[in-house]
Amino acid sequence: MRRTRILTAVLALAAGLLAGTPPALAAHETAQVTLTADTYTWHNARIDGGGFVPGIVFNRSEKNLAYARTDIGGAYRWQESTKTWTPLLDSVGWDEWGHTGVVSLASDSVDPSKVYAAVGTYTNSWDPTNGAVLRSADRGASWQKTDLPFKLGGNMPGRGMGERLAIDPNKDSVLYLGAPSGKGLWRSTDSGVTWAQVTSFPNVGNYVQDPTDTSGYASDNQGITWVTFDESTGTAGTATKTVYVGVADLQNSVYRSTDAGATWTRLAGQPTGYLAHKGVLDAVNGYLYLSYSDKGGPYDGGKGQLWRYATATGTWTNVSPVAEADTYYGFSGLTVDRQHPGTVMATAYSSWWPDTQLFRSTDSGATWTKAWDYTSYPNRSNRYTMDVSSSPWLTFGANPSPPEQTPKLGWMTEALEIDPFNSNRMMYGTGATLYGTENLGTWDSGGQFTIKPMVQGLEETAVDDLAAPPSGGAQLFSALGDIGGFRHTDLTKVPSLMYTSPTFTTTTSLDFAETNPNTVVRVGNLDSGPHIAFSTDNGANWFAGTDPSGVSGGGTVAAAADGGRFVWSPAGIGVQYTTGFGSSWSASSGIPAGAAVESDRVDPKTFYGFKSGRFYVSTDGGATFTASAATGLPSGDSVRFKALPGTEGDVWLAGGATDGAYGLWHSTDGGAGFTKLSHVDQADTIGFGKAATGASYQTLYTSARIGGVRGIFRSTDQGTTWTRINDDAHQWGWTGAAISGDPRVYGRVYVSTNGRGVIYGDTAGGGDDGGGGTDPTPTGTCTVAYSITNQWTGGFQADVRLTNTGSASWTSWSLAWSFPNGQTVGQLWNADWAQSGASVTARNVSWNGTVAAGSSVSFGFTGTWTGTNAKPSSFRLGDQTCTVA
Repeated sequence: MRRTRILTAVLALAAGLLAGTPPALAAHETAQVTLTADTYTWHNARIDGGGFVPGIVFNRSEKNLAYARTDIGGAYRWQESTKTWTPLLDSVGWDEWGHTGVVSLASDSVDPSKVYAAVGTYTNSWDPTNGAVLRSADRGASWQKTDLPFKLGGNMPGRGMGERLAIDPNKDSVLYLGAPSGKGLWRSTDSGVTWAQVTSFPNVGNYVQDPTDTSGYASDNQGITWVTFDESTGTAGTATKTVYVGVADLQNSVYRSTDAGATWTRLAGQPTGYLAHKGVLDAVNGYLYLSYSDKGGPYDGGKGQLWRYATATGTWTNVSPVAEADTYYGFSGLTVDRQHPGTVMATAYSSWWPDTQLFRSTDSGATWTKAWDYTSYPNRSNRYTMDVSSSPWLTFGANPSPPEQTPKLGWMTEALEIDPFNSNRMMYGTGATLYGTENLGTWDSGGQFTIKPMVQGLEETAVDDLAAPPSGGAQLFSALGDIGGFRHTDLTKVPSLMYTSPTFTTTTSLDFAETNPNTVVRVGNLDSGPHIAFSTDNGANWFAGTDPSGVSGGGTVAAAADGGRFVWSPAGIGVQYTTGFGSSWSASSGIPAGAAVESDRVDPKTFYGFKSGRFYVSTDGGATFTASAATGLPSGDSVRFKALPGTEGDVWLAGGATDGAYGLWHSTDGGAGFTKLSHVDQADTIGFGKAATGASYQTLYTSARIGGVRGIFRSTDQGTTWTRINDDAHQWGWTGAAISGDPRVYGRVYVSTNGRGVIYGDTAGGGDDGGGGTDPTPTGTCTVAYSITNQWTGGFQADVRLTNTGSASWTSWSLAWSFPNGQTVGQLWNADWAQSGASVTARNVSWNGTVAAGSSVSFGFTGTWTGTNAKPSSFRLGDQTCTVA
């Protein structure tokens, strides 16, 4: 919710995201490895929201079809039956992690099954790939991609303006895209397959947030910011004649074409000194509404205005709800009620204190009312009530004095939309969640409308660290950007509050005492106040520690195995250690500032550190460290390492970069020496979970590249063999910050993402406890579970899980079935496939052909149907008929 969110993602990138390109493997790293596959079910540890929602798009021709975009966490589609959001970009892989940032969305009103997304996270060097336009003919269930010759910035300044991507409402094969960085206006005439710059467009923009920023982040030209069609100037099948375009230029912010984009002119008489964040057209009354701010947003903005442009006469009218002199914010969120076009709403997006403001007019902007007003300062009268019972942490644990209230209406409120089919439903995005109401009409009748989070299923937190304790009420501790983190006692429920006392903006590291998990420590960033906190009741309650002089940020922290002492490597000063709970600190010697620190999980006096290719060991509780003689470790600092619970001196280290050592290393002598696993090409995280039945060693989990395949992997034999447990449909971009198995549930793994929250997975058996019991006698050598996961008019999405119920491992597989109603596969992932008439055959791809006895493999597809969409009644694996689950 705060502006530090940007820095959270940036620091994560600087720490290791640029290591996302596959390396050229050295000769000693080319050992072959046989991968097996297992089918997992994946969910989010529920937080609900947690990040900026800069865009909400309703389809204009189909009721209840809506999409939301996030700055780093992908795109989502609204599910009306459950009032939840479905993620659409989980298939984005490691090498193209930047495509989880969505700069714009467009839903086709001519063919509502079509949706487009312009993706890319940064326009500077932080993002190694160019932007792309994704196109889908099945509402985002599957995508095709066109790479662009420039970058896009879903997490750049100005990302709340828009929409930059727009579909011609009369001829939907025509799309426009506004580009940043001086790249201009682009157009596709073949439904997004190919793109070309509109060379006749005269202004590529010139506004930058901070010209002195040498990183290229705040100094990037924010470019072309929105495209709006006047649908009344075209007919079905012919290109719309009049198109309006917003430009990041304080003096020349709006342009128009009246000949379907052949020529363009600056709109005469327009306001100057402002950027037009949005341009929304009411074609019925012939008004183009524009929301202006003196800054690009999403958090800056000190002055603003609202204007109305009469498209027939060229008349400009200032319809600002307050005088410019009374603004301390810019306007951005802007929407028209399509059922009652004279009704307009807008937001004061950059008003943090005491709150954001929503404005509403029912007479085309002639007069306005506010969501709240002062009665006698500092007291407020609200036209709304807020119910955050579904996301109680949105109070932020605050107890403010008037005129502030908790929960707030929000901040960074650049997305605002009234449902075009339902005047009572309105949604708006904030820096922390997506709010909405379904009784908006009460605003006009004098009653109070109810605002609630409408965000379930949309998870948008950046994860820095994860820890799963072996006992206690907490199942999982998370360290998150912007909202600190949570103690989950039930993964399926939203926690009541983030960590407080103190409340960090970002938690950078946390740990618990292995033999006394009631003792927990966390460190993080805070504008003012302590940067470390402790708990003695398994994270239920916290108290602040005392910072040593000079601390400027959280860094990393480690708790002794028994909780009797702590080692802290904060930002700003060198490594420190303490006994007790940090009332006083002493400097550690022999270890450089900025080293990452961890603890041995058995010996309470042994701690470890790593910095710039050297491993460090302390055996006196962190007072002194000695550099290990181990060589060949990664020379950079994109490294994460952990000590194995229950075994003294057993350490695993993952990390590196493509221009040097990169992989997974193991030490059994407390870091004195390390052995590199030759068949692990790259590894970025390491975690441990409950051992498999019959195994004597804990289960390993890693986000890695093994056998040439990127994924999430599990090993039950100390890394000798590996099973890929995710699939191509579940990749979540960058997963390199943290991973943890569950010490109490075999097979369960917790995966960090950079914008999709905390993902957890269970084996197809449902996360069994790994011990005991007798499996039922299988009725065949294979079992198939076929499930339709989503269905709409003319289309559907299905998942197929194939389980090896025999006693021998498969090295390849081929599954055949016939559709009962003539369904047709459109796109299939995680398998090769062919269809002839009603008959379909799916075969393994290179990485999932080996399926151990008792394990599963899965694939998914989208297809078309007419009339009836019944499930296939039988499946054959070669000449063997499978049992249908």
